[in-house]
Amino acid sequence: AIEAGAAVVTANKALLGQDGPTLYAAADAAGVDLYFEAAVAGAIPLVRPVRESLAGDRVTRVLGIVNGTTNYVLDQMATTGLELDQAVKQAQELGYAEADPTADVEGYDAAAKAAILASLAFHTRVSVDDVHREGIMGVTAEDVAWARQTGHVIKLLAIAERTDAGVVARVHPALVPVGHPLAAVGGAFNAVFVEAEAAGELMFYGRGAGGAPTASAVLGDVVTVARHKVQGGKGPIESRYAELPVLPVGEAVTRYQVRLRVADRPGVLAGVAQVFADHAVSIEAVRQSGAVEGGGDADLLVVTHRAADSALSATVDALGGLPVVTQVLSVLRVEGA
Repeated sequence: AIEAGAAVVTANKALLGQDGPTLYAAADAAGVDLYFEAAVAGAIPLVRPVRESLAGDRVTRVLGIVNGTTNYVLDQMATTGLELDQAVKQAQELGYAEADPTADVEGYDAAAKAAILASLAFHTRVSVDDVHREGIMGVTAEDVAWARQTGHVIKLLAIAERTDAGVVARVHPALVPVGHPLAAVGGAFNAVFVEAEAAGELMFYGRGAGGAPTASAVLGDVVTVARHKVQGGKGPIESRYAELPVLPVGEAVTRYQVRLRVADRPGVLAGVAQVFADHAVSIEAVRQSGAVEGGGDADLLVVTHRAADSALSATVDALGGLPVVTQVLSVLRVEGA
C-alpha cells in the first residue's frame, strides 16, 4: 500500500514492533502518512503526544502498563487473593484474555509495544528482538502478599530508558510503590508514564484494549489522514535516527527485592550478606519472617540499593549455591521509586 502511494493506518503492533523503522522510512520515501495510535495503548492518545508534542524535549524514560490482560490478572491477585491460574481463568471468562493467553502472560504483546515506544521516544531503531522479556507466570500469591507488606504492588511493566551508553528496553513484572501513579491503575486499564527533561513527569491513562477503544484510535488516525488529503500536508514520519546502541538488560540499573528460604540458624544472614558484598550489590534492608512450617527454615527478604542487572544476576546465581540457602523464591525489580 505504501509503495502504491496510499496512506496507512494500522493497529498491528507485532508488525511495527518488528519492522517499524523500515516502514517509517518507506512511508517517508513515498510521501504518505503512516499512523498507528491504536498499536500501543488502544484508545489512549500516546503516540501523537510523544512524536509531536514532545518533539522539542528529551524523553529519558518510559514506563508503561500496556497489556490489559496481565494488569487485570495481577490486580485480581492483589485485591481478591486469587492464585495466578485462577485469575487468568477469570480473565478468560470475562473476555479479557484469549483462550490461549500466551502472548499476554508471557509478555510478547508488551514487548512489541515496548519496541514501538522506545523507537518513538528515543528516535532510534529498536526491534522487538532487542527487548528483554519476562512474563508473569512466575508471580505467586505469596509474592503479591510480600509486595503488599513492603508498600508495593506488582505490575507487568514495559520500560524503555536512555542511558549515557545507549537505550535499554525491557518487559517484566516489577514492584511499584503504592504512591506511584502506575500503582493505582487497576483492572484491564492501561497507562504510560513518561519522564522528560523539560516537561517532567507525564501520565497517559485509559482503556488499552477492546473493540470500541481500538476503533476510536483507528478512526482518529483515519480522520487525520483524510484531513491531510483535503487540506494538504503530511504527518510526521520518523525516518532519520540517532542510531543509539541498544544495550542488553544486564546494563539496566535499578533496585531489587530478593526473597530467599534459608536455614533458620545463627550466622546465616552474615553469609548471605557476604555474597551480596562479593558482587558489589549494596543491601538497603533485610526482613525475616517466622520459621517455615514443617522445617527449620525461614524466609528472608533482601532489599537492595540500585545495582546493575548483571551484578544482581550473578549474586542470585551465587546465592543458589550457598549451603544455607534452601531456595531462591523470587527476584523482583523495583521501579518508579
